[in-house]
Amino acid sequence: MIISDIHSNWDALEAVLTESQGLYDQIVCCGDVVGYCACPAEVIGFVRRGVASIVRGNHDIACCGGAIHDFNPPARAAAIWTYEQLSEQDRQWLRQMPEGPLRLGGYEIAHGSPEDENEYLVSTADVEWLDRSAIEPLCFVGHTHRQGGWSWQPGGIQRIPAPAHKQHERVVDLDPDYQYLINPGSVGQPRDGDPRAAYALWDSDSHLLSLRRVKYDIKTAQKRIADAGLPHHLAERLSAGH
Repeated sequence: MIISDIHSNWDALEAVLTESQGLYDQIVCCGDVVGYCACPAEVIGFVRRGVASIVRGNHDIACCGGAIHDFNPPARAAAIWTYEQLSEQDRQWLRQMPEGPLRLGGYEIAHGSPEDENEYLVSTADVEWLDRSAIEPLCFVGHTHRQGGWSWQPGGIQRIPAPAHKQHERVVDLDPDYQYLINPGSVGQPRDGDPRAAYALWDSDSHLLSLRRVKYDIKTAQKRIADAGLPHHLAERLSAGH
């Protein structure tokens, strides 16, 4: 299973774990475990125990004392609050997270772009200049909070869309002769107009990729944010999916 951008949203992560139980051998994560939402210690606790491989995200850096000067005010407030909630042991774990890309035997994971961990890959124009000779045939990334991806085929770059709002999943048969860059979407704060938690399942034997969405208890996640005194905007955006 591939997850990304959990952002301290325990309720969303729990829904993903419940739905996917028994469907994967291991979990890999494309970063941003913390930030924005109100359960950083709970999420870190699971990730430390249950995730096989991970790369750092920009919020992981910020929430353990890294630079926050380029964050907007709500993100900055959440990073400061998260730092204060975490134990020094958890802060040190965040500091030691590896920078992507991380190669894992035939595929790799990164946070932003495989060429720059802070780069946002949103449109086809953003990916057509990537140096694909330096990228594994299958690369998973996060950062944008938008599920989907791209494939490089003889006819050019093809967009891989996320499931429609009424769909639970979109299954894609990955051709081993093509190259793919896939964003599993954000578990904890989707920004593609669909508020459901996002994740992906990939079967390396059958080459089938499943982009999935699952409903979770958004109201409880919003109440946690409010009770923590975090910016109200961070709660509001969860129900809008942006």
